[in-house]
Amino acid sequence: MYDQVTLGLNVDPYILSALKEDITSEDVSTNSVMPSPQAGEVDLICKQDGIICGLQVFERVFTLLDAKTEVEFFVKDGDPVKAGQLMAKVHGDIRVLLCGERTALNYLQRMSGIATYTREVASLLEGTGIKLLDTRKTTPNNRIFEKYSVRIGGGNNHRYNLSDGVLLKDNHIGAAGSVKKAIEMAKEYAPFVRKIEVEVETFEMVEEAVGAGADIIMLDNMSTELLKKCIDFIDKRAEIEISGNVTKENIARIKDMGVDYVSSGALTHSAPIMDISLKNLHAV
Repeated sequence: MYDQVTLGLNVDPYILSALKEDITSEDVSTNSVMPSPQAGEVDLICKQDGIICGLQVFERVFTLLDAKTEVEFFVKDGDPVKAGQLMAKVHGDIRVLLCGERTALNYLQRMSGIATYTREVASLLEGTGIKLLDTRKTTPNNRIFEKYSVRIGGGNNHRYNLSDGVLLKDNHIGAAGSVKKAIEMAKEYAPFVRKIEVEVETFEMVEEAVGAGADIIMLDNMSTELLKKCIDFIDKRAEIEISGNVTKENIARIKDMGVDYVSSGALTHSAPIMDISLKNLHAV
Protein backbone atom coordinates (compact mmCIF):
# COMPACT_ATOMS: atom_id res chain seq x y z
CA MET A 1 0.00 0.00 0.00
CA TYR A 2 2.73 2.45 0.89
CA ASP A 3 5.09 2.39 -2.08
CA GLN A 4 6.34 5.76 -3.31
CA VAL A 5 3.62 6.08 -5.97
CA THR A 6 0.86 5.50 -3.43
CA LEU A 7 2.47 7.89 -0.99
CA GLY A 8 2.59 10.67 -3.55
CA LEU A 9 -0.85 10.21 -5.09
CA ASN A 10 -3.00 9.26 -2.11
CA VAL A 11 -1.28 10.06 1.17
CA ASP A 12 0.75 13.24 0.65
CA PRO A 13 -2.25 15.60 0.26
CA TYR A 14 -3.68 14.49 3.61
CA ILE A 15 -0.34 14.78 5.41
CA LEU A 16 0.28 18.21 3.91
CA SER A 17 -3.17 19.31 5.05
CA ALA A 18 -2.40 18.10 8.58
CA LEU A 19 0.90 19.99 8.56
CA LYS A 20 -0.86 23.16 7.36
CA GLU A 21 -3.36 22.77 10.18
CA ASP A 22 -0.49 22.74 12.68
CA ILE A 23 1.73 25.37 11.03
CA THR A 24 -0.29 28.23 9.55
CA SER A 25 2.67 30.61 9.20
CA GLU A 26 5.58 29.50 11.38
CA ASP A 27 6.50 27.44 14.41
CA VAL A 28 7.06 30.30 16.83
CA SER A 29 8.40 28.09 19.63
CA THR A 30 10.99 26.37 17.45
CA ASN A 31 12.11 29.54 15.71
CA SER A 32 12.60 31.14 19.14
CA VAL A 33 15.11 28.56 20.34
CA MET A 34 16.57 27.39 17.01
CA PRO A 35 16.96 30.40 14.66
CA SER A 36 19.35 28.63 12.26
CA PRO A 37 19.83 25.09 10.91
CA GLN A 38 21.36 22.50 13.24
CA ALA A 39 21.73 18.78 12.62
CA GLY A 40 20.25 16.58 15.31
CA GLU A 41 18.58 13.31 16.12
CA VAL A 42 15.73 12.09 18.31
CA ASP A 43 14.54 8.68 19.53
CA LEU A 44 11.13 7.17 18.77
CA ILE A 45 10.10 5.28 21.89
CA CYS A 46 7.06 3.13 22.57
CA LYS A 47 5.52 3.76 25.99
CA GLN A 48 3.09 0.80 26.04
CA ASP A 49 2.73 -2.67 24.55
CA GLY A 50 0.93 -2.93 21.23
CA ILE A 51 1.13 -3.37 17.46
CA ILE A 52 3.07 -0.66 15.65
CA CYS A 53 1.53 0.78 12.49
CA GLY A 54 2.09 3.85 10.32
CA LEU A 55 5.86 4.06 10.30
CA GLN A 56 6.12 5.21 6.71
CA VAL A 57 3.48 7.86 7.30
CA PHE A 58 5.46 8.99 10.34
CA GLU A 59 8.56 9.22 8.16
CA ARG A 60 6.74 11.01 5.36
CA VAL A 61 5.73 13.87 7.66
CA PHE A 62 9.38 14.74 8.14
CA THR A 63 10.53 14.19 4.56
CA LEU A 64 7.75 16.46 3.28
CA LEU A 65 9.14 19.17 5.53
CA ASP A 66 12.72 18.41 4.46
CA ALA A 67 13.66 15.68 1.99
CA LYS A 68 17.05 15.34 3.70
CA THR A 69 15.50 13.95 6.88
CA GLU A 70 16.35 10.28 7.49
CA VAL A 71 14.61 7.76 9.73
CA GLU A 72 16.43 4.65 10.94
CA PHE A 73 13.79 2.05 11.82
CA PHE A 74 14.31 -0.92 14.13
CA VAL A 75 10.77 -2.30 13.68
CA LYS A 76 8.26 -2.61 10.83
CA ASP A 77 4.50 -2.22 10.56
CA GLY A 78 2.69 -5.11 12.22
CA ASP A 79 5.43 -5.88 14.72
CA PRO A 80 4.48 -6.29 18.39
CA VAL A 81 6.31 -3.69 20.48
CA LYS A 82 6.91 -3.32 24.21
CA ALA A 83 6.84 -0.36 26.57
CA GLY A 84 10.24 1.33 26.61
CA GLN A 85 11.33 -0.11 23.26
CA LEU A 86 13.41 2.06 20.93
CA MET A 87 11.67 1.81 17.56
CA ALA A 88 13.56 4.33 15.44
CA LYS A 89 15.94 7.27 15.33
CA VAL A 90 15.12 10.36 13.29
CA HIS A 91 18.06 12.35 11.86
CA GLY A 92 17.75 15.82 10.40
CA ASP A 93 17.52 19.54 10.98
CA ILE A 94 16.38 20.05 14.57
CA ARG A 95 13.89 22.66 13.37
CA VAL A 96 12.23 20.04 11.15
CA LEU A 97 12.21 17.45 13.94
CA LEU A 98 10.44 19.91 16.23
CA CYS A 99 7.97 21.19 13.64
CA GLY A 100 6.91 17.72 12.50
CA GLU A 101 6.87 15.98 15.87
CA ARG A 102 3.19 16.30 16.79
CA THR A 103 1.76 15.61 13.35
CA ALA A 104 3.99 12.56 12.88
CA LEU A 105 3.09 11.19 16.31
CA ASN A 106 -0.63 11.86 15.83
CA TYR A 107 -0.64 9.58 12.79
CA LEU A 108 1.54 6.91 14.39
CA GLN A 109 -0.37 6.84 17.67
CA ARG A 110 -3.77 6.68 15.99
CA MET A 111 -2.78 4.04 13.44
CA SER A 112 -1.01 1.90 16.02
CA GLY A 113 -4.00 2.13 18.35
CA ILE A 114 -6.32 0.84 15.63
CA ALA A 115 -3.92 -1.96 14.68
CA THR A 116 -3.58 -2.96 18.33
CA TYR A 117 -7.31 -3.02 18.98
CA THR A 118 -7.99 -4.87 15.73
CA ARG A 119 -5.40 -7.51 16.64
CA GLU A 120 -7.16 -8.04 19.97
CA VAL A 121 -10.55 -8.52 18.31
CA ALA A 122 -9.20 -10.64 15.44
CA SER A 123 -7.52 -12.99 17.90
CA LEU A 124 -10.94 -13.78 19.38
CA LEU A 125 -12.07 -15.11 15.98
CA GLU A 126 -9.04 -17.29 15.28
CA GLY A 127 -9.98 -20.72 13.98
CA THR A 128 -13.60 -19.79 13.21
CA GLY A 129 -13.20 -18.91 9.53
CA ILE A 130 -15.09 -15.64 10.16
CA LYS A 131 -13.56 -12.57 8.51
CA LEU A 132 -13.39 -9.45 10.67
CA LEU A 133 -14.39 -6.34 8.68
CA ASP A 134 -14.16 -2.62 9.31
CA THR A 135 -16.79 -0.04 8.28
CA ARG A 136 -17.00 3.49 6.86
CA LYS A 137 -17.17 4.88 10.41
CA THR A 138 -13.79 6.53 10.04
CA THR A 139 -12.35 9.95 10.84
CA PRO A 140 -12.96 12.33 7.90
CA ASN A 141 -9.92 12.50 5.61
CA ASN A 142 -8.18 9.72 7.54
CA ARG A 143 -9.90 6.68 6.04
CA ILE A 144 -6.88 5.56 4.01
CA PHE A 145 -4.77 5.49 7.16
CA GLU A 146 -7.39 3.87 9.37
CA LYS A 147 -8.38 1.11 6.97
CA TYR A 148 -4.71 0.31 6.38
CA SER A 149 -4.29 0.04 10.15
CA VAL A 150 -7.14 -2.48 10.34
CA ARG A 151 -5.35 -4.67 7.81
CA ILE A 152 -2.07 -4.44 9.69
CA GLY A 153 -3.93 -5.50 12.84
CA GLY A 154 -5.25 -8.63 11.15
CA GLY A 155 -8.68 -7.41 10.03
CA ASN A 156 -10.14 -7.01 6.56
CA ASN A 157 -11.54 -3.99 4.75
CA HIS A 158 -15.21 -3.74 3.87
CA ARG A 159 -15.97 -1.38 0.96
CA TYR A 160 -13.65 1.63 0.94
CA ASN A 161 -16.32 4.17 0.00
CA LEU A 162 -19.75 4.59 -1.59
CA SER A 163 -18.36 3.92 -5.07
CA ASP A 164 -16.86 0.62 -4.00
CA GLY A 165 -19.89 -1.64 -3.63
CA VAL A 166 -23.64 -2.02 -3.23
CA LEU A 167 -24.84 -2.05 0.38
CA LEU A 168 -28.56 -1.40 0.77
CA LYS A 169 -29.18 -0.11 4.29
CA ASP A 170 -32.41 0.75 6.10
CA ASN A 171 -32.82 4.15 4.48
CA HIS A 172 -32.13 2.79 0.99
CA ILE A 173 -34.85 0.22 1.62
CA GLY A 174 -37.14 2.97 2.86
CA ALA A 175 -36.44 5.03 -0.27
CA ALA A 176 -37.13 2.06 -2.56
CA GLY A 177 -40.23 0.93 -0.70
CA SER A 178 -39.20 -2.58 0.32
CA VAL A 179 -36.28 -5.00 0.56
CA LYS A 180 -37.41 -6.80 -2.59
CA LYS A 181 -37.77 -3.58 -4.59
CA ALA A 182 -34.39 -2.24 -3.43
CA ILE A 183 -32.61 -5.45 -4.50
CA GLU A 184 -34.42 -5.50 -7.85
CA MET A 185 -33.45 -1.89 -8.55
CA ALA A 186 -29.83 -2.52 -7.55
CA LYS A 187 -29.61 -5.55 -9.82
CA GLU A 188 -30.94 -3.49 -12.70
CA TYR A 189 -28.62 -0.53 -12.10
CA ALA A 190 -25.35 -1.92 -10.77
CA PRO A 191 -22.83 -3.75 -13.00
CA PHE A 192 -23.38 -7.51 -12.95
CA VAL A 193 -19.95 -8.05 -11.40
CA ARG A 194 -21.05 -6.27 -8.21
CA LYS A 195 -22.35 -8.30 -5.32
CA ILE A 196 -25.47 -6.90 -3.70
CA GLU A 197 -25.53 -6.75 0.08
CA VAL A 198 -28.62 -5.81 2.04
CA GLU A 199 -28.96 -4.86 5.70
CA VAL A 200 -31.91 -6.45 7.53
CA GLU A 201 -33.26 -6.14 11.05
CA THR A 202 -36.16 -8.62 11.19
CA PHE A 203 -36.87 -12.19 10.17
CA GLU A 204 -39.44 -10.98 7.63
CA MET A 205 -36.75 -8.83 5.97
CA VAL A 206 -34.47 -11.87 5.83
CA GLU A 207 -37.16 -13.87 4.06
CA GLU A 208 -37.61 -11.06 1.56
CA ALA A 209 -33.87 -10.69 0.97
CA VAL A 210 -33.38 -14.40 0.31
CA GLY A 211 -36.37 -14.49 -2.02
CA ALA A 212 -35.04 -11.48 -3.99
CA GLY A 213 -31.61 -13.09 -4.43
CA ALA A 214 -29.34 -10.92 -2.29
CA ASP A 215 -25.71 -12.05 -2.47
CA ILE A 216 -24.86 -11.01 1.10
CA ILE A 217 -27.29 -10.48 3.96
CA MET A 218 -26.19 -8.31 6.87
CA LEU A 219 -27.95 -9.22 10.11
CA ASP A 220 -27.97 -5.96 12.02
CA ASN A 221 -28.46 -5.50 15.76
CA MET A 222 -30.21 -8.82 16.33
CA SER A 223 -30.56 -10.84 19.51
CA THR A 224 -28.73 -14.14 19.72
CA GLU A 225 -31.99 -16.05 19.30
CA LEU A 226 -33.01 -14.08 16.21
CA LEU A 227 -29.55 -14.46 14.69
CA LYS A 228 -29.75 -18.24 14.97
CA LYS A 229 -33.23 -18.31 13.45
CA CYS A 230 -32.16 -16.14 10.50
CA ILE A 231 -28.94 -18.06 9.87
CA ASP A 232 -30.82 -21.37 9.83
CA PHE A 233 -33.34 -19.95 7.37
CA ILE A 234 -30.71 -18.51 5.01
CA ASP A 235 -29.06 -21.94 4.92
CA LYS A 236 -26.12 -20.85 2.73
CA ARG A 237 -28.36 -19.30 0.07
CA ALA A 238 -26.44 -16.06 0.70
CA GLU A 239 -23.28 -15.06 2.50
CA ILE A 240 -23.94 -13.74 5.99
CA GLU A 241 -22.49 -10.73 7.78
CA ILE A 242 -23.25 -9.85 11.39
CA SER A 243 -23.09 -6.21 12.42
CA GLY A 244 -24.27 -3.84 15.11
CA ASN A 245 -22.30 -2.72 18.18
CA VAL A 246 -19.76 -5.54 17.86
CA THR A 247 -16.81 -5.10 20.25
CA LYS A 248 -14.17 -7.33 21.77
CA GLU A 249 -16.34 -7.60 24.88
CA ASN A 250 -19.31 -9.21 23.10
CA ILE A 251 -17.94 -10.83 19.94
CA ALA A 252 -17.74 -14.28 21.57
CA ARG A 253 -21.48 -14.88 21.13
CA ILE A 254 -21.17 -15.18 17.35
CA LYS A 255 -18.04 -17.35 17.13
CA ASP A 256 -19.87 -20.62 16.54
CA MET A 257 -22.77 -19.41 14.40
CA GLY A 258 -21.22 -20.33 11.07
CA VAL A 259 -21.39 -16.89 9.47
CA ASP A 260 -18.96 -15.49 6.90
CA TYR A 261 -18.23 -11.99 8.19
CA VAL A 262 -18.56 -9.78 11.23
CA SER A 263 -18.17 -6.02 10.86
CA SER A 264 -17.26 -3.64 13.64
CA GLY A 265 -17.24 0.14 13.53
CA ALA A 266 -15.43 0.06 16.87
CA LEU A 267 -12.21 -0.94 15.10
CA THR A 268 -11.85 2.62 13.84
CA HIS A 269 -14.15 4.80 15.93
CA SER A 270 -13.39 3.44 19.40
CA ALA A 271 -9.78 2.23 19.38
CA PRO A 272 -7.63 4.14 21.90
CA ILE A 273 -4.39 5.65 20.68
CA MET A 274 -1.09 3.98 21.54
CA ASP A 275 1.26 6.00 23.72
CA ILE A 276 4.39 6.82 21.69
CA SER A 277 6.93 9.62 22.16
CA LEU A 278 9.91 11.31 20.55
CA LYS A 279 12.54 11.71 23.24
CA ASN A 280 16.19 12.62 23.79
CA LEU A 281 16.48 15.28 21.06
CA HIS A 282 20.06 16.49 20.77
CA ALA A 283 22.43 18.13 18.33
CA VAL A 284 24.96 16.03 16.41
